[in-house]
Amino acid sequence: MVTLAPPKIPVLILVNSLGPGGTERQSAEMAKALHQDMVFSPHVASFDPQGMRADELRAAGIPILSLPLNSLLNKSAVDSYCLLKAYVRKHNIKLFHAFDAPSTVFGVPAARMIGVPVVLSSQRSYRRLTFRKHLPLLRLADKLGQGIVVNCHAIEDHLIAEYSIPRTRIRVCHNGIDTARFTADNRTRPESLRDASLVIGTLSQLRPEKDIGCLLRAFAILRPDYPGLRLAIVGSGPEKPGLQRLAHDLNISPACIWEESTNDVSRWFHAIDIFVLASVSEALSNALMEAMTCGCCAVASNVGGNPELVHPDETGLLFEKQDAPGLAAQLRLLVENPQLRERLAQAGTALIRRDFSLAAASRTFHEIYTGFLQARGLFTS
Repeated sequence: MVTLAPPKIPVLILVNSLGPGGTERQSAEMAKALHQDMVFSPHVASFDPQGMRADELRAAGIPILSLPLNSLLNKSAVDSYCLLKAYVRKHNIKLFHAFDAPSTVFGVPAARMIGVPVVLSSQRSYRRLTFRKHLPLLRLADKLGQGIVVNCHAIEDHLIAEYSIPRTRIRVCHNGIDTARFTADNRTRPESLRDASLVIGTLSQLRPEKDIGCLLRAFAILRPDYPGLRLAIVGSGPEKPGLQRLAHDLNISPACIWEESTNDVSRWFHAIDIFVLASVSEALSNALMEAMTCGCCAVASNVGGNPELVHPDETGLLFEKQDAPGLAAQLRLLVENPQLRERLAQAGTALIRRDFSLAAASRTFHEIYTGFLQARGLFTS
């Protein structure tokens, strides 16, 4: 007698866009991981279903629903609700998960009105970075959804302390890194950095909260003592012209390499010896995790989820945010101690591969989804 496997449970992930970005990457990776699962049948919806992540999802055979939402205050919101309602009912969606703030403020109330049995949201950054007009809607979504998935314990503590959300309604799932794609092998430098004695660098969107200016000021402190040092800044954003002017004013321009954002990030991680994340606000940084996986020695500001990755004197070094002299002191320690630099880099790589892989994240997502479904009597192991 042949025992048939139970039908897979349909789940729908809603994300604002499917282009570049950390949240977009994590949503696509989790959908692809669930697609390989014997339990779930993932669907993805987006307000902007174009770009590299959309291509990846379609190649994997994951259906994508396009929602035409461009404002909550015009007909596109009604049209999007009707499309979502029809899709949920056609595919018998049992669990809905909004993956970012724009998808949460629309999707959580809509999914509850439609009657999806399990409705979850995500909080992947501090709410002080959210548009102020979205905050009341996020508070409404907090009450309407059955749970909130966060990507680090720092955001969990933020929601509890500042928004009085019970810890029992929050689930932590750290970001997952593709450890097959990001490795410490083949660490080489591009031609523009071949003459460097050591490369300090960062990969980041050049936005104010990333505080690249702090890194430039710290590098300027070191530069006179180590003329062979080079600083690689890979990224695009509104701060770039001002940062380049600051580098000129600090007389470090000849030692700086500026590159636009790229999909080939591992090439640059392999060129960097010491990776710096100087953010004044951060949840769990994909770039920091990828750099550590690629063998960079990590130095990060002591904010948000950074200490969950960078354990001082174990997997990297921390400094206090906006403290350029403090950052310079940590960099000097690493420049002058290659054995320490190598030990921290190796330990950082081991940590990410062990605890922050895609496989680890997908297991946690599976546990979160099955837990909420079991509570509604919709899943039996």
